[in-house]
Amino acid sequence: MYVGRDMTELSMMKKSDWENSELAYFHHSLQQMVPYLNQEGQSIHTEIVKEIENRGGINRQEANYTHGTETSYD
Repeated sequence: MYVGRDMTELSMMKKSDWENSELAYFHHSLQQMVPYLNQEGQSIHTEIVKEIENRGGINRQEANYTHGTETSYD
């Protein structure tokens, strides 16, 4: 379950101020709804993807016995 700021609050902020977990969560959510998004939704998703790319991705660099390399947005 996602615990963090909602889209209403985040939409008033620059994507560069979002946490990695917020980018990961909303990217995943919007990615599943791409066929149903209107132009505004597609634009927001594109901005999120560009911010993730600007950060060099959001994957962990290391894994250990307590977590893998995938960023968790919970």
